[in-house]
Amino acid sequence: MTAPIVTIDGPSGSGKGTISRAVAVLAGWQFLDSGALYRLVALAGHKRGLKPDDAEGHARLAASLDVRFGVGGGGDELVTLAGEDVTGEIRSEVAGQGASRVAAWPGVRSALLERQRAFAKPPGLVADGRDMGTVVFPGANLKIFLTASPGERALRRYKQLKDKGSDVSLAALSREITERDLRDSTRTVAPLKPAPDAEVIDSTGLTIEQVVDRVMALGRLRALWA
Repeated sequence: MTAPIVTIDGPSGSGKGTISRAVAVLAGWQFLDSGALYRLVALAGHKRGLKPDDAEGHARLAASLDVRFGVGGGGDELVTLAGEDVTGEIRSEVAGQGASRVAAWPGVRSALLERQRAFAKPPGLVADGRDMGTVVFPGANLKIFLTASPGERALRRYKQLKDKGSDVSLAALSREITERDLRDSTRTVAPLKPAPDAEVIDSTGLTIEQVVDRVMALGRLRALWA
């Protein structure tokens, strides 16, 4: 590793993206949203007209993605695919379901592995995903597995999508989260699970600030930051 690394893994709706970004900002470190890469592969495949079950075609796309992560004019997240702003598209439930599907294919995971590891640059990296601590960065300095009850995760996602103006059903989201949990945890390649040396944090009933404080405290114990 070229820089210290903190990994934050967990299921959909656990809050790992929000927590990871906050920790990266407080630490002044690089940030990797690995889930966005898989969402981009699924989205690119849809835009290219690939069949949803075309594993080889999606693997080729993963190896050649023209993607940029940046900051928009208002300081918000900006993600472009082949020069097109797809920030909103990749955060949809459709993109999330597509990401879960393509993430099960070994060819796609292999194509994205080195791209993800290239994010590890000084002064350090906070990486969020599902296999950051188990596969991508097994030697990470601090590994967090963030979880919450399925009902809590569905409600969080429901509120998030409602705030963005999406017409969604809480019951449908609950079903989708349950299905995605099963698919992600039982896939043969890099299944979703805590690393043996991960610190497990159940965020049910906790505020964002409380979870961030806990992660920052764990980092201080390992002398990763002051």
